[in-house]
Amino acid sequence: MILAVPNIKAAEKWVLQSEKRADRNKSVKSRLKTVYRAAAGSGDAARASQVESAFDKAAGKGIIHPNKAARKKSRLAKAIQRGTPAPKSAKGRGRKK
Repeated sequence: MILAVPNIKAAEKWVLQSEKRADRNKSVKSRLKTVYRAAAGSGDAARASQVESAFDKAAGKGIIHPNKAARKKSRLAKAIQRGTPAPKSAKGRGRKK
């Protein structure tokens, strides 16, 4: 879906590539959220190790920021130590629209 049609032929290709990359990244991010919640809920250290690896891979490929991966891994480790679910995302908090 091209909203603004570029004047340059190569720019049309860039738009298509960007959309394809965005779809791929979105699926990876969604998967990360799912495995994070599952590991935090289970309290299983072995599962947490797999989740940490997934976050490292995503950060290495540039899908998420490395600091975000570190933050999520830290929160997951703390949640497993406590034996309680990991804190929910801060998304949605703040000013109302």
